[in-house]
Amino acid sequence: MFSVSVLFFTTVAGISPATVGVGLTVAGAAGVVTAFASGRLCDRFGPRRVLIVAATAQGGALAAYCLTRDAGTFVLVACVAVGAESVERTAHVALLARAFTGPARVGVRAWLRVVDNVSIAAGSGLAAVALVVGSRSAYLAAVLAAAVLTLVALVPLRALPVLVGGGGDRLAEGGRSPLGDRRYLTATALHAVVSVQALLLTVGMPLWVTGHTAAPDVTVAVLLLLNTGLVSVLQVWSTRLVGDVPSAGRAVFHGTVLLLAACLCYAAAGYPSGAGFAVALLVAAVVAHSLGEIASEAGGWELAFEWADPANSGAYQGVSQAGVGIGLAVAPVVVTSAAVGLGPPGWLLLGSMFLAAGAGTRALSARRRVPQRALSAEERSARADGEDNLAGHPAGVGSA
Repeated sequence: MFSVSVLFFTTVAGISPATVGVGLTVAGAAGVVTAFASGRLCDRFGPRRVLIVAATAQGGALAAYCLTRDAGTFVLVACVAVGAESVERTAHVALLARAFTGPARVGVRAWLRVVDNVSIAAGSGLAAVALVVGSRSAYLAAVLAAAVLTLVALVPLRALPVLVGGGGDRLAEGGRSPLGDRRYLTATALHAVVSVQALLLTVGMPLWVTGHTAAPDVTVAVLLLLNTGLVSVLQVWSTRLVGDVPSAGRAVFHGTVLLLAACLCYAAAGYPSGAGFAVALLVAAVVAHSLGEIASEAGGWELAFEWADPANSGAYQGVSQAGVGIGLAVAPVVVTSAAVGLGPPGWLLLGSMFLAAGAGTRALSARRRVPQRALSAEERSARADGEDNLAGHPAGVGSA
């Protein structure tokens, strides 16, 4: 759908490619701001309400694209569309943090990631129809279809389980602020670095394959399909790698080791060789990249959930999503400057950057044993009551 929207602006709306690039950059910055701010809104009004409002706004903005005819309107509508999408992502994660507990949260998020990948693949197929037809009507139909589907996606919200802790859709006031939580901010910054890997496939790899290797151009499409398939099949399984904070840190670290291996394979494919050897190296790179992406994402999700204060889950997830947004915003410049601009040394630089972030995450999440103080009579009584309640509900909230 992204390729359709870009071509829609340049072909149908008559906006120059340079203006489209600047407008999308501004919209991306707006998305980072709204991702952060929407966390507080989720805590105040409830993530379900915020999600509904954001999805409605995004659907309306997508429909408004059809009326865009000048640069000013385009930038405004793009900011609303991208900003609303960022709010949706934060609300989705905040809703998971409220509706599920323990490993169920990461498992559900993994399933949502699979659904996203399958939906993107299906959307790409539908978008291809508009690209092949190439008419104004085809582009308009594709954009309007995206707007309608965004609104239809709100229907399944009614099937979500009861929120943890009861008490309606709004949490009590209080709790820590994520801006004062140095550990969470550090983890968010490290994960933002790792998130740059997402654009290696969509930006760096296509430019590298077509301009610096002996592999045929069609290899790009094959590699993208390979990544989609691997992530769709293995993402849910990857949640078995994480069950607590230390295992999540190890998963992120092992994922970045695989990302380094992928970068080395990408770099090797750029040296003079036959097409077959280059393709083999690129396939190995994408396999390692996909496995590294899966492991690092699973670990990152676990840390984002476990280290968040339940009393301010929305604010914490807003910070987490803003960090990812910053990483994705700077990724095109980082990837093109390093991998494409510097060649093999640039790939090595990127891989080392990922590994350093993974090592930092592992060190941050290392288990620290804290001596347990003696419990008072009141605390022992409260704990006993809690264990009795747990025994009556062994499956926990969010189990199937």
